[in-house]
Amino acid sequence: MGISEKLRLAPPAAPARSVGTEEPVAPAPVPAVSLATLALLFLRIGCSSVGGFMAMVAVTQQMVVDKRRLLSAEGLLDGLALASLMPGPVAINVVAYVGYRLRGVAGAVVCVLGAVLPAFVWICALGTLYFRYGSMDAVRTVFLGVTPAITAVVLASAWRLWRGAVRDWRQGALALGAAALLTALPGLPSTLLVLAAAAWTGWKYPRPAPAAQDAGAGAAPPNEAAASGGPAAGAGPAPNGARARRSARRAAAALAALGLPAAALALLAAHSAILFTLLCAFAGMSLLTFGGGYVFIPLLQHTVVDGYGWLSQREFVDGLALTQLSPGPVMISSAFVGLKVAGLAGAAAASAGMFIPSAALMLAASGMVERLRRSAPAQAALAGVRAALAGMVFGAAVTIGRMAAPGWLSLALGGAALLALLRWRVDAAWVVAAAALLGWLAL
Repeated sequence: MGISEKLRLAPPAAPARSVGTEEPVAPAPVPAVSLATLALLFLRIGCSSVGGFMAMVAVTQQMVVDKRRLLSAEGLLDGLALASLMPGPVAINVVAYVGYRLRGVAGAVVCVLGAVLPAFVWICALGTLYFRYGSMDAVRTVFLGVTPAITAVVLASAWRLWRGAVRDWRQGALALGAAALLTALPGLPSTLLVLAAAAWTGWKYPRPAPAAQDAGAGAAPPNEAAASGGPAAGAGPAPNGARARRSARRAAAALAALGLPAAALALLAAHSAILFTLLCAFAGMSLLTFGGGYVFIPLLQHTVVDGYGWLSQREFVDGLALTQLSPGPVMISSAFVGLKVAGLAGAAAASAGMFIPSAALMLAASGMVERLRRSAPAQAALAGVRAALAGMVFGAAVTIGRMAAPGWLSLALGGAALLALLRWRVDAAWVVAAAALLGWLAL
């Protein structure tokens, strides 16, 4: 075939475009992640999140962002920033935010239940043994290898978040300063100071936007885009009527989520006064607690030991120790208290009071983050906050690492876990389980 024939048969060339006007290629639409998949995923996350709220955030980042790419790293950091300013358990609030971004209110409910259930079952089992035999020494050895592994999980998460959030020397300085301050002075005042300074720095000194981006760069993962209610890839803007109907459905779903605690209160009040009291007491503590589970401990002691007399001082200390040996957030100690007061129903009522109101409040505030995404100054401020949060995760890794048993075994387990996470990208759940087994066998 001659050259002239090839030219005649070739398809017509696309019209030329000037540099910088080429639109990014939209990703092919894919089905949104199912609720069953989210339930199984967050059950695994709940089983492998030992060591405080940042451990659960780190495992969530590893499984949701890195392994399955259901959410962007920036999206997770936005949820962590919002959760740090909201009352209640930070980790569960982040989980609620992730579920809401992926599948709306139903996704938030499924993710929270999946993340809390392993800790609830574990603390109820250990609490039953404790109240029957008055000892918990037999289970301590199982978790000697867990702390180094969780430290490695948090370190790996911090490294990945650093790579995604730190783009220049100012953001690097914010991250290092946040890590140093939160390591030396942990607590809510330091957290608020870091977030405020990072937001001001990001807003005052915004990073210049790149002149051009690769095709498709910066696009949200397909599931995240689909869950946010946007139009499908390649579709035009939704008509006003469709947007109005979608907004009405979201408002109805949010109101239903916010009405769940009230309905539970009414149901429990009709059947048992003590369950009603447990739910109200822990709901009040949840909405008054800012800064994470360790800030919650003095308020818990004042309420359940000094106020209601539900636990003795020894039982209170042992209950906190049991929560350290269990997956999930420190605030799962609510189940331990409820178990002592009213059995399994009491554990469920206390846990519902602890987790539901703050998660519902988190869902109500999540729309604020969506609106901020459309503001250039807010995006500049959030860029600074994300960098600081990456540094805060490094600080959390140092804090968790201090709780590990000193010796070569902890160093070896931590190093092996970090290598498995970063080099071979092993799931955090398997890393934590293997470390627990090796720690137990080494004794």
